Amino acid sequence: MSPVAAHSGAPDTMAQARAALRDVVPSLVALVRGVPDATTASVGAWTVGEVAAHLSHSFRADTDALAGRPVPDAVVTKAGIAESTARLLTEDCERDPAVLADRIAALAVEFDDVASRSRPGTVEWLQGVRLPPSAVACHLLNECLIHGHDIAKAAGRPWRIQPHHALLAVEAFLIPLLAALPPTAFVDQEKAGSFRARVELRLRGGGRTVMVLDSGSLTVEEGDARDVDAHIWADPTAFVLVFIRRQGVGKAILDGKLAAWGTRPWKLTRMLTVLSPP
Repeated sequence: MSPVAAHSGAPDTMAQARAALRDVVPSLVALVRGVPDATTASVGAWTVGEVAAHLSHSFRADTDALAGRPVPDAVVTKAGIAESTARLLTEDCERDPAVLADRIAALAVEFDDVASRSRPGTVEWLQGVRLPPSAVACHLLNECLIHGHDIAKAAGRPWRIQPHHALLAVEAFLIPLLAALPPTAFVDQEKAGSFRARVELRLRGGGRTVMVLDSGSLTVEEGDARDVDAHIWADPTAFVLVFIRRQGVGKAILDGKLAAWGTRPWKLTRMLTVLSPP
């Protein structure tokens, strides 16, 4: 069974996502509360305080999506998410780590309560995209994993992303999102040009998905890989960090966390430079 089919919103996926968030949030709250200086540079132009505030906004938006309430206006592209995030950070000036830690803890309780009452089907997420409630929960998990990493790195603190949590983030959020969005959303159109590639992704402990890049459009396919240019095997944690540009592919290969092979493996490297995730 393909990852998309296996994680299309089944109740057990939501249960796994809720359990993962209950595992991660206490450590995240403690990490934020222990930040010594909210003005420390973190990721991109953001400070640690801004990353923590953004995390609280993610909790609010995903809770509202599950509850059927309006969510922020945002186009799900790198530029669109950056614009929406900047607007929310301008409207919310709170940067005190202790205050934000309390806010995240409270929002996590609210999210879990709303998620416990979610029903099968889809809800309206950003850009009007319809996603299973479990995919929204796994988006929030992904935000916690990635931005926990960002805060910890800036603060010189440890932060471990569990492989089974990363697997949920990829197979129950990222892949369904790719299937739901316009195919140009995650692609840098200037870099893509007429480049074409078919890459099979295999995650340890998970399924297989074929990612197809064709002249600026990215789609995912179910079933067995045929006529692919390259195969990629990866530890889920390493893949998440590489995909979101927090770690270079070279380090993942040297660490034994990622391997690639096939008739045209160089296309994998080119694909990674062309992709532009928010």
